[in-house]
Amino acid sequence: MLNKGFEVEMYTGTYDAEIIGLSDKISRDLEGFEREPDARNVEYITSPTRDYKESICKLIQPRVALREYLKSRNYTIIPGSTMSLGDTKKFVRSYPDNPYHDFIEQTYGTDVVTASIHINLGIEEDVEVLMRACRVIRMEASMYLAMSTSSPFIDNQVTGYHSTRWKRFPKTPKIVPVFSNHQHYIDWMLQQIEEKNMQNVRHLWTSVRPNGSKRPYDLNRLELRICDLISDPVELVTLTALLEARVLQIIHDETIDPLNKNFSNEELRIIADDNDEKAAEESLEAQVTNWATGESVVIRDWINDIYNQVHPIAKEHGFACFLEKVPAMLDRGSISQQWLNLYNSGNSIQDILKSAIQTNIVREQEIFAMACCCDKS
Repeated sequence: MLNKGFEVEMYTGTYDAEIIGLSDKISRDLEGFEREPDARNVEYITSPTRDYKESICKLIQPRVALREYLKSRNYTIIPGSTMSLGDTKKFVRSYPDNPYHDFIEQTYGTDVVTASIHINLGIEEDVEVLMRACRVIRMEASMYLAMSTSSPFIDNQVTGYHSTRWKRFPKTPKIVPVFSNHQHYIDWMLQQIEEKNMQNVRHLWTSVRPNGSKRPYDLNRLELRICDLISDPVELVTLTALLEARVLQIIHDETIDPLNKNFSNEELRIIADDNDEKAAEESLEAQVTNWATGESVVIRDWINDIYNQVHPIAKEHGFACFLEKVPAMLDRGSISQQWLNLYNSGNSIQDILKSAIQTNIVREQEIFAMACCCDKS
């Protein structure tokens, strides 16, 4: 099993779902929380672990601490990956004197003020195996976005997208190749920085990237950056189990590689990026291209096929029980699909969010009580 770690970005605000900037205060008063350039969202990062039960604890404990902190001030955590009730016209600086934040605000505005999940999986033995895993998951990133979409609204409007976050988010640089090997990645990164397309090695904002302590040279993990905010830690762990089982399959079968197919590097990039855009538009109902066959497929069916392939691998490694919620998540639909169904049934966006706030409070209490490892910390 692989080491797993998470970066979790969330909005804060009122119980009426109005988003309020508090990250400067939260990062000052609560250990483990970091401010984002805009004060309306805040981030925490879990330390890596191979154990799924421990992952749930590491995800839920900061959430509970943050919610208690906010509750004492009559605030709460706001679900969703975009500012569903606004206001996207203004940028609320969390650190007015930070020059990098100057650059972010002036270059991207509030397009970058989103809430999301980044999933990191450790792959340390062979950098070329890591690069191959990044290639495959880049081609399949749309599946994970489709399962996680939670941003159909912005500024109290229906946008027409299931992931408004991914549609708006400034992918940087705009064109990122599917890297053929580690040296290709090194050369390309250095060129982008030299040409000022990137400010630094962290300024690669794409669906999937290799990561490590000294990029682009020392790499030890795959980072999946495409997912919308998944508020339920158990469902986040389910999606992570699907990802890990697929990566384990890739590690042990070197024939799983987009470079083995009859597509050029540029054709692979176009397929991957197009699939991501389609998943952002329709999530689980999107019609996408399966890179392995070249055929068009409904993304829900593609996910189910991968699930059936990797379930025996998860069982062999002892974490199949964390994977088995995938079919139910596919049947139920993404959060965006659920919210849009409620909206189309006559519910207001604010009422949908207020209800989701209360649902998440109850669910977090259940998960915290269930996660016995929390009692040992």
